[in-house]
Amino acid sequence: MLRIGMAQLNTTVGDLEGNTRRLCEAIDRARDLGVDIVSFPELSIPGYPPEDLLLKADFVRGNLSALGEVAARTQGITAVVGFVDQDATRLYNAAAVLSEGERVGVYHKQRLPNYGVFDEKRYFHPGHRAPVYVIRGVPVGVTICEDIWFPGGPCQAEASAGALLVININGSPYHRGKWEQREEMLRTRARDYGVVVCYNNLVGGQDELVFDGMGMVLDHTGALIARGRLFEEDMVICDVDPEAVRRHRRVIPVAAADDGEAISTPTVHVSDASPRTRPPVEPHVAPALDPVEEVYRALVLGTRDYLRKNRFTDAVVGLSGGIDSSLVATIAADALGPGHVHTAWMPSRFSSEESRRYAGEVARHLGVQQLELPIDPIFQAYLDSLSRTFAGRPHDATEENVQARIRGTLLMALSNKFGWLVLTTGNKSEMSVGYATLYGDMAGGFAVLKDVPKTLVYDLARWRNRQEPVIPEGVITRAPTAELRAGQTDEAALGVAYEVLDPILRLYVEEDTPPEEIVAQGYPADVVARVVTMVDRNEYKRRQAPPGVKITPKAFGKDRRLPITNWYRNPLTTRPTTTGSR
Repeated sequence: MLRIGMAQLNTTVGDLEGNTRRLCEAIDRARDLGVDIVSFPELSIPGYPPEDLLLKADFVRGNLSALGEVAARTQGITAVVGFVDQDATRLYNAAAVLSEGERVGVYHKQRLPNYGVFDEKRYFHPGHRAPVYVIRGVPVGVTICEDIWFPGGPCQAEASAGALLVININGSPYHRGKWEQREEMLRTRARDYGVVVCYNNLVGGQDELVFDGMGMVLDHTGALIARGRLFEEDMVICDVDPEAVRRHRRVIPVAAADDGEAISTPTVHVSDASPRTRPPVEPHVAPALDPVEEVYRALVLGTRDYLRKNRFTDAVVGLSGGIDSSLVATIAADALGPGHVHTAWMPSRFSSEESRRYAGEVARHLGVQQLELPIDPIFQAYLDSLSRTFAGRPHDATEENVQARIRGTLLMALSNKFGWLVLTTGNKSEMSVGYATLYGDMAGGFAVLKDVPKTLVYDLARWRNRQEPVIPEGVITRAPTAELRAGQTDEAALGVAYEVLDPILRLYVEEDTPPEEIVAQGYPADVVARVVTMVDRNEYKRRQAPPGVKITPKAFGKDRRLPITNWYRNPLTTRPTTTGSR
């Protein structure tokens, strides 16, 4: 038996010293558990994704020096560690094979993703070798993330060259339900190439990305034999039987790659087979989560890590008594602890007693601090100052925006004075159509719900209340309103119900479905035209929004890059016009 360990770690980009220390501690733990080979996530030494830190020569040198420290820790064990390699002119996304204090081999990632949030071709050069490492007498292949996502390539090349086990190290970002896609893909690779697949994934938050962990080991038949925890650090350990793979190969040999890729597969001898007496381990298969709980925990982890890794201890939320701010405050309390969350109730002349009551109840249920900062005197001062300039013009969105911007200014003042990070409360539905105020409710450091559609906001609130009632039912059932004028409701201002808006946005924003095809699916042409026009006109706002947790296949930001200055319009929609900014 060969004992495999996968250290599912939460590393920090740029923290070479801290990441190195954590890798060394994990190697020691794995050795104590009798592990033969322990793997770590993709680019675990520099942190993932390091982006333009890779353009700093001293950073790359520091990562190589750190690799040497990790190698020195590998007495009596073999480790597969993600790092940045370099030659005279090129950088490589690499995995080092370390054993007995030395670097005995290096694999360079061959398939470099360059879509969505990935920009690997900006930095890295692809490798062309896929060595097979003989570790304790067992042929082992090493690949990195994208290398295994598609058929053929290094995984098949290593298997056909004799590898009985393939270790795949990853920095695969989360989106809702992605783990199921991964598991099915890995099952296919393991079965097609007759290899044990050990898929180790990063865990933790990095800017807008969340990595969910959930590393997996699948045997040569595609059966799942171990799975790490979701959104938590873990050490996944299992025993694999190389002889079972050999017996399988005698009946069903692995076909040689026929995709035209010229991949060299040299054999690198690391260590001989040696009998080891140790009690067997019972592999753990961590359970999957309810789909809504999965998203909620992603938001909690993303929020916690954004603050922690940027050295914030506390957050502040403008708590209005509405569903969005109530959910953000709840997520913040779960992420940071109630003692590190502060809320501000900022009433105006349009604020209802109902909203005051709900905001107070949420703060009390969560056990967070609530401050009261009335904005009406400030609002009146604005109106007085502008009265001569605005004389003869009716009140409109301008006066609404002034209130939102006053609130944003007060929240930023609290942030400056006390060092609290402002969490904005807008959701993806609102950000899509521009139903947000620049320098107002968009002001802040992190947008927890930036990728969460409004309809999912309600699902998340209901799920959280089933664990412990914290958000009053009235908050969930009342018509959403910004209360910036008398009788205002959000859906009336938008001209479309969220139950209709969100599916249209999913089709247009996340799936790039042409408006005509959206109409063909049964949505009214005038509604589709209105929604698409609002989305297209508000790229300039989204570009100025703070980062937020990615939970869908296509989030605003790196996933979706459209020009701000853009006159293209689908024939179903209108040409650009000059409009005021909300």
